[in-house]
Amino acid sequence: MLLGKISAGLIALIVVLVVLAVLAIVLYFVGKKAQKQQAENEKAMAEAAQEMKLFIIDKKKQAMKDAQLPKAIMAQVPKLARRSKMPMVKAKVGPKIITFICDAKVYETLLPKQEVMATVSGIYISKARRLKGPVYVKEDKKKKGFLGRKKN
Repeated sequence: MLLGKISAGLIALIVVLVVLAVLAIVLYFVGKKAQKQQAENEKAMAEAAQEMKLFIIDKKKQAMKDAQLPKAIMAQVPKLARRSKMPMVKAKVGPKIITFICDAKVYETLLPKQEVMATVSGIYISKARRLKGPVYVKEDKKKKGFLGRKKN
């Protein structure tokens, strides 16, 4: 009887391990395929990239459905991604005002009411440098612990 319980527990453990191994293998191949696709997308974006002079009007993180993007672009975006918040930049390009999607690192360096030279691929800003004055760098303020506040 005791031997039967041990072997049943052992069989259950083996089944769980086999399922985890199969899951790990499937995730490996799916990740490899996604990595190849991302490399292709980055290559296509680099080919289509062009330099533009932008005047930043406003910047905020908002859902794509609230950003008033063109219908053709919204049709290409997956439904789950429409609800997620993304860094958006409203900028003036010549006489037109356009809403751009911005890279997270570039978004932190931009300030409203500044003129930048940006590398744009479609409506995606991948690089930006300020034309006049220093680049804005957000300072990381570390919180002091209880003892750090007490000394000051």
